Amino acid sequence: MASTRFAPVRFVSAALLVLLAACGQDERLKDFQTHGELRVATVADGLSYRRDEDGAQSGFEHDLLLDLGQRLNVPVRFVEYPNAGHALEAVVNGHAHLAAAGLTRNASLPLVWTTPLRELDFILAGQKGGRKISRLADLAGRVVTVMPGTQAASAIEQLAAKVPALEVVYADADDQTLLTRLANGQIDLLATDRVHFALAARTSPQLTIAFNLPHESEVVWALPPNIDGGLSREISIFLSEARESGLLARVSDRYFGHVRRLNGQDVIAFLGHIEQRLPLYLPHFLDASARTGIDWRYLAALSYQESHWNPGAESRTGVRGLMMLTNDTASRLGIRNRIDPRQSILGGARYIAMLQNELPDEVPDPDRLWMATAAYNLGMGHFNGARTLARQLGKDNTSWLEMKSVLPLISRPQYRLKGSPRGYEALIMTENIRNYYDILLQQPTPPLLGERNLGPRLHAQAEP
Repeated sequence: MASTRFAPVRFVSAALLVLLAACGQDERLKDFQTHGELRVATVADGLSYRRDEDGAQSGFEHDLLLDLGQRLNVPVRFVEYPNAGHALEAVVNGHAHLAAAGLTRNASLPLVWTTPLRELDFILAGQKGGRKISRLADLAGRVVTVMPGTQAASAIEQLAAKVPALEVVYADADDQTLLTRLANGQIDLLATDRVHFALAARTSPQLTIAFNLPHESEVVWALPPNIDGGLSREISIFLSEARESGLLARVSDRYFGHVRRLNGQDVIAFLGHIEQRLPLYLPHFLDASARTGIDWRYLAALSYQESHWNPGAESRTGVRGLMMLTNDTASRLGIRNRIDPRQSILGGARYIAMLQNELPDEVPDPDRLWMATAAYNLGMGHFNGARTLARQLGKDNTSWLEMKSVLPLISRPQYRLKGSPRGYEALIMTENIRNYYDILLQQPTPPLLGERNLGPRLHAQAEP
């Protein structure tokens, strides 16, 4: 018979939520219009909502809620809670207008659930080299860790009823923490969703999908049981229009559309170079960021994709240096020595800033930066040709999601632009940079070493 072992956990039962709601009646928020803001209970899980070291907020649900706030004509205030249970308590108590924390529908709770934001599917994650799981019987004797009260828990509990000797351990920790424990060999298997796994695997390449769980669910928002009809109706209309307009798809691509591009060896090499090479050039990336307003991590990610942070890098086509600038681009920017790290980084940063400024005003952020990145590879002329083709095909050429489907077409005979541009190469380059950037966001800022510490392998001969 399958066994279950409990770690200390926090369950939020329907009865408890009702009790908490009764106790908190006097402190309930007014409706969002009277209150003058939409207050959202959330969890900093790195996926739905996150804050960087400078306090800047982002995340899949964060961005959608900002759009909702614009529709409602009120600011959105995000209030962080330690876990989803506390966020739901805040909604029932009337301390928040809604909860947005990667939630899935739970009919046993006294809450109102919105229509889905995105779909979830679930897996068992393990370490590469572990015992293979080809069928359910192979789970006998294994220990699966999972967060309690989640859809992943429901999925593994259904399997546990069928598999003798499968042990389930409930851990009061979020997916990111549990995936880190898995990567460190502290747990055997983890039941989680595929997106959380993919994000963790970028910095822990030893992780692997051990088994696909036959279970699916959907991410939703939670509203209080006595929800103001106006807010519920506005959210329903907003989500319906977001699906029809492609907003949901664009925001989903913004955070999840690039996460599976890198392989394990790419990640291992990148993590090593973050420690060994990045500190040598960090002062220049910081300087370039201050001058252009582009996050230094993005500039560093661009440079890594171009040269692997090797100042002496040179391609067969003659582009050179940390930012792999052409001779013409360097001349245009007034750069005399392309393999001088400082000149290359400052020049490359200025160049991508110029490319952003050349795009039409209607191209929004962050799509503007990603399009400028593709143009960095293709040249703005070819990228504008791709935008023209997108318009001819009836696609939105201000959306990076739409342009991703057009760029591979520009090298095909029926669409080929003058000069035979490699659109697919520009697409892959941009998606890789997005991955490298996200990995850098998760890393502590390396110490400043300065160029005086350049190792002999990284020295470049100066041009005369």
